[in-house]
Amino acid sequence: MRRLWLLCLLLAAPLLHAQYRDDVSLESLYDSDGVAALKTDVSYICSPAHQGRKAGSPGEKDIAGYVYRELEKAGLEMLTSAEGDIFGIQGEKDTLISRNIVGVLPGADEALRYRYIVIGAHMDHLGSYQMMRDGQAEEVVYPGANGNASGVASLLALARHIAATGTAFKKSILFVAFGAGCDSFAGAWYFLNRSFAYTKDIDFMINLDMLGYGSQGFYAYTASNADLNRAIEATSRDLQPVKPVLTTQEPYPSDHRAFYAKEIPSVLFTTGRYSSHNTPRDTPDALDWNYMELQLEYLYNFVRDQASNTGTIDFIEKPVAPQSDEDPVYGYYDCDAPPIFLGSPKIDRFMQEWVYRYVKYPESAIRDGVQGTVQVNFIIEKDGSVSNVRVVRSLDERLDEAAVNVVQISPKWKPARMHGKKVRSTLTIPIEFILKRK
Repeated sequence: MRRLWLLCLLLAAPLLHAQYRDDVSLESLYDSDGVAALKTDVSYICSPAHQGRKAGSPGEKDIAGYVYRELEKAGLEMLTSAEGDIFGIQGEKDTLISRNIVGVLPGADEALRYRYIVIGAHMDHLGSYQMMRDGQAEEVVYPGANGNASGVASLLALARHIAATGTAFKKSILFVAFGAGCDSFAGAWYFLNRSFAYTKDIDFMINLDMLGYGSQGFYAYTASNADLNRAIEATSRDLQPVKPVLTTQEPYPSDHRAFYAKEIPSVLFTTGRYSSHNTPRDTPDALDWNYMELQLEYLYNFVRDQASNTGTIDFIEKPVAPQSDEDPVYGYYDCDAPPIFLGSPKIDRFMQEWVYRYVKYPESAIRDGVQGTVQVNFIIEKDGSVSNVRVVRSLDERLDEAAVNVVQISPKWKPARMHGKKVRSTLTIPIEFILKRK
C-alpha cells in the first residue's frame, strides 16, 4: 500500500511550482514525492502574494482557481467552473463575494454511484492587518499554513490518489473546497442549501482542518456518532501507519457543523489546536510533513473502506427500547464512563481478546467461500452481563449465528456509568469473517 501511495502521487502530482517554494534546501532533496507535493501545495497557498487569503479577497479567489486546476489535472469531473460556485455574504456595508470549488469522482458501481461521500476543506484564512512599528505602517500577514492550507493540501493529495485508483471506489466521492469557512462556515452552508441538489444522497462528510501537527496527536471527532465511530475503528484494526484517536470533545468548530445542521453524519479529522493558531507564526516551516503523509495513507484507506460499504450511516443511532422508564439504555459513546472489558474501555480489547479469539467460522461457510461482515448489537447490563444479542446487519445465517454465539458467551464487563451510577448500555460491533488465501 505504501508503494502504491507513492507511485500514485508520483504519477498524479502537479509540476512543482518552484517559485513558491521557500523551503528548498539540501534536506528537501530527500523528500518523498508525497511530501514534496504537500510542500508545493501549502507553499503556494501560503504565498505572501495571497495576503492571508481572507474570505472574499483576490487571494482567496486565486487559491480557488489553483484548487480547480489541480482537481481537474487529477482527472476529476468538475461540477463548477474555474471561477467556482459564487455566493455572496451580506455585511453591514457591502457584500462579500466568495466561492466553492467542487469536483467528483463518479462511483464505479452502478447501484452505489448515486450515493456520495463528501471530502471538504476550507480555503480561506484571516488575511492581513496594518500595524505601526517605529512610526511606520507595516502589513502583517496571517499565512495559515496549518489552518487550513494543510487541510486543502491534504484534500488535493487524496483527490490525486483516489482518482488514480478510482475503480476501487463504488460510491461517488465529492471533493469540495469551501470558501468563507472562517466566516460562519458560509461556503459549506451554501453548498448544502443552495448549490448541491442531492444532499439526501450524501452518506457522510469528512472535514479536513488543521492536519499539520500530527506528531502532537491525530484526532477524529464524530459528535459521538456510533456508526462513524465503528467505521473508524474498523479501518484502524487493519495495519495502518497512524491511527486517529476518537475524541468526544470537539477540537475546533469547522465546516462539519453545517452538515450537522442538515443531519448529515460528519467526521472532523484534525491534529487539534496549537500555539501558533491564528497568528503570523503559522508558517509552512513548522508543519510535520512526514506525519501528514502518514495521515493521508490512513485517510485514503478509510475512504476506500467506506466507499465499498453498501450499508448506511445513521445520523442518530436507533435507540434500543428500555425495559421501563426507570431503566433506560444508553449508547456506548453517550455514557460518562463507557463499559470496560478486561480493564480497557476500548472496543478493540473486546474484539481482539474475545471475539476474534473465540469466534468459530462455520466449516460449511468456509467450503462455500462465504465471507464478509456481520453487525451485532447487544446490551451490557448493570451487573456487567451481556443480554439482548441480535444481528442488525445480516450476512449469512451460519455466520450470523456464529457472531451472536461468541458475543452471548462473553465474560462480564465492568458496567457503564452515568452521573456516577451504573447504567445499562448498548453497543454495536462489526464482526468480520475473512477467508485466508492459501
